[in-house]
Amino acid sequence: MSERWTPSGWRRLPIQQVPDYPDAAALEAVERQLASFPPLVFAGEARKLKKSLAKVAAGEAFLLQGGDCAESFDEHSADNIRDFFRVFLQMALVLTFAGGSPVVKVGRIAGQFAKPRSSPTESVDGVALPSYRGDIVNGIGFTAQDRIPDPKRQLEAYRQSAATLNLLRAFAGGGYANLENAHRWMLGFVKDSPQSSAYEDLAQRMTETLDFMRAIGINPETHQEVRQTDFYTSHEALLLGYEEALTRVDSTSGDWYATSGHMLWIGDRTRQADHAHIEFARGVKNPVGLKCGPSLKPDDLIRLIGLLNPENEPGRLTLICRFGADKVGEHLPGLIRAVEREGRAVVWSCDPMHGNTITASGYKTRPFERVMKEIQGFFDVHQAEGTYAGGIHLEMTGKNVTECTGGARALTAEDLQDRYHTYCDPRLNAEQALEVAFLTADLVKRERKEHERPRIEAAE
Repeated sequence: MSERWTPSGWRRLPIQQVPDYPDAAALEAVERQLASFPPLVFAGEARKLKKSLAKVAAGEAFLLQGGDCAESFDEHSADNIRDFFRVFLQMALVLTFAGGSPVVKVGRIAGQFAKPRSSPTESVDGVALPSYRGDIVNGIGFTAQDRIPDPKRQLEAYRQSAATLNLLRAFAGGGYANLENAHRWMLGFVKDSPQSSAYEDLAQRMTETLDFMRAIGINPETHQEVRQTDFYTSHEALLLGYEEALTRVDSTSGDWYATSGHMLWIGDRTRQADHAHIEFARGVKNPVGLKCGPSLKPDDLIRLIGLLNPENEPGRLTLICRFGADKVGEHLPGLIRAVEREGRAVVWSCDPMHGNTITASGYKTRPFERVMKEIQGFFDVHQAEGTYAGGIHLEMTGKNVTECTGGARALTAEDLQDRYHTYCDPRLNAEQALEVAFLTADLVKRERKEHERPRIEAAE
């Protein structure tokens, strides 16, 4: 790779997971049109997120990243966005109280339209068609016409992202994110949960804290921090023509920023060091993520870190680990030791979804107990290595779907057919997502105590 980077430099390199567009001229015309559109996010927002992630890397905050497996055009509505944001705020509130430190909130939303696939085709009843690659590429209907990649879908993805961002900004800054609202919603969840007794202590401590804050004059009317929050968007940078079209020079710094989202990540299938996706990601100044699966070797990880974060800038790079519940103890320690040996500043985050997918009753699903087992294992490894388990990365929804088995309501394989609505992979429903937050909160609390103990002993 040359030192001089340009937004189009990826085009000269090999690329994986690229759609086969039948009309190259139509694709080029759409990309030119996108390049003339306003940015979806701004460089200053991305820089602010990077500063927050630097605190996560230092163990001073926790990253909560989550959202839809793949956003869809048909299900885009204000109610769906509101329901997701509401659950996300509740999760962040639980984690904040448990860890006693800020939670950095990053949604898989307003841009998460493209999906990598394990095969370029899929077959039903002996008929083979191109795989569905997300609404930004082709349609989910199993017809030859639906599965033709259509570049005009990128324009619809941009418009939907803009509308979603507009509503999210209104929610985050207009009072909907009020701490007291989130607490009231959370109390309703605790009251109705079959596991309510396990959550009541934390809920009571939250109530007491908010009552105390109100008594000394810290309330939504006097302190905007109580009624507003910072919320950021992220997605996998898979469709590089779309990303290039929305990459702009920041007028204040002269640096290139991807303006399609605040944070982009590179998937486990497209992280080849000499391929197009790494080349694109290395040149934008946004925070970037790198999915780390079981096939990633320590030496290869160090090479990728060198390409994506050569200046070792804290907050620039998040390593999103997705091994599977039974493999995290085998693969994660070696990666951590290599990163520590090289003195690299990274955020370690756990994706407990992608390595735990099974098939049950004809549906892809993810057992809740496996999701939590991987999160538990992730924290255990970091505790053993003396490093920070910095975050979790979830596929989740604010709706009451039945896509993942288990959880407090003990969904079974037979329940999956009731409300299995995902366009791609199974998501935690609202209750299951909140259960993950409560259970992870205990792990965050334990981690904070482990790291505080040496400081206390040294002071004594």
